[in-house]
Amino acid sequence: MIDRRTFNKAAGVGTAAAATSLAGFRANAEAATGRPHRQGGTPAPTVPAVTPGTHTSFARLKQVKAGVLDVGYAEDGPRHGPVVICLHGWPYDIHSYVDVAPLLAAQGYRVIVPYLRGHGTTRFLSSRTVRNAQQSAVALDIVALMDALKIDKALLAGFDWGSRTADIIAALWPERVKALVSVSGYLITNVEAQKKPLPPKAEHTWWYQYYFATERGRLAMEDKTDRHDLARLVWDTVSPTWHFDDATFERTAAAFENPDYAAIVIHNYRWRLGLADGERRYDRYEKRLATRPVIEVPTITLDPERDPFTAPGDGASYRDRFAGPYTHRTLTGIGHNLPQEAPTAFAQAVVDVDRF
Repeated sequence: MIDRRTFNKAAGVGTAAAATSLAGFRANAEAATGRPHRQGGTPAPTVPAVTPGTHTSFARLKQVKAGVLDVGYAEDGPRHGPVVICLHGWPYDIHSYVDVAPLLAAQGYRVIVPYLRGHGTTRFLSSRTVRNAQQSAVALDIVALMDALKIDKALLAGFDWGSRTADIIAALWPERVKALVSVSGYLITNVEAQKKPLPPKAEHTWWYQYYFATERGRLAMEDKTDRHDLARLVWDTVSPTWHFDDATFERTAAAFENPDYAAIVIHNYRWRLGLADGERRYDRYEKRLATRPVIEVPTITLDPERDPFTAPGDGASYRDRFAGPYTHRTLTGIGHNLPQEAPTAFAQAVVDVDRF
C-alpha cells in the first residue's frame, strides 16, 4: 500500500477538486501542471476501450535470473518494441495488468510485468539471502531485471509498491527511465518521517501496517487461510466500486503461496515504520531517498478517486517532486487497484507520457 506520510502531508491541503468522467479520467488545468510536450507535435493514439476482466491470462510467462532472484514475469508485444515495465503492489500480483498488457502490446510496446520478490514464481537464488523488502532493495531488483533482459531504458508504470519502486528508479537512475506513470504520485518513503503519528482517522486507514508489526500479524501472514482472507478484506475495502468475482481474486491469491511471501510482506511494512532493520549495503541509496529527490523524467501521475488512500488536493501534495514534463489525472469511481479496475485509462496514460 502507499506511503502513510505522503497521505498525512496531503490531508491538510484542502478539499479535493471535483472530478469529471471523460473516459474515466481528467487532466488538471494547464496552469497547475503544464502542457505536455509531444515529440514532433504528434498526438498520441487513442487506446481502444476494453471491459475490465476481458483477459484472464498473459500471452507468455517467463523466468530469468537477475541479481539475487530468479524472476518470474509476463511478457506481451513485439520483441523489439519500446519497453514498458508494469509493477504491481500489495496484496496484488501481475494480474493487475492482465488487461493493460494486451492493450499496450497492440500499440507496439514490449510489455514486461514481473512478480516482485516474494510473489508468484519469483524466487531467491540463495537460501542465505536476507529476505529484505526495503524500498531500495526492491528497486534494485527491477534494475537487475532490466540488465538481465538487456533493456537499457524503459517506460516504468506502477501502483502501490510498484509506484514506489518506479519512483525510486526514476529518481536515482533517470538514465534508465524513458518516462513514468505513477499511481498516487510520489511514494518514496522517509523512515524517520514515518515514525511521527498521524491524525486518528488517517491512522485507522493504515490498520494493516500496525497488525503486521505484531506477532499476530506475522502468524496471520504465514497461515494460508488467514493471509487469503486478509487480502480479500483489503481488496473489498480499498476498491469499493470494483465488482470483481471470486475467480479474479483467486488468480492473484495464487501468488501469495510463494515460500517467502510472508517474510517479504512483514519486513516491508515493519521496515517502513522503523521496526525492522535494512541492510547496510543499501544505506547509500536510502540516504539519498531520505532527501526526497526530485524526479525529472516525463511523468503522468494518476489518483484513483475511490481509493481511501488518495489524499485531498488533487496531487498538490507531491507536485513539487516532479520537475519534468508532467500531467496529473484523477480517475473517477476507481479504487486502489487502478490498472485492473481501469485498464484503458492506465494504458492511455502510458501511451500519452511516451509522447511528452
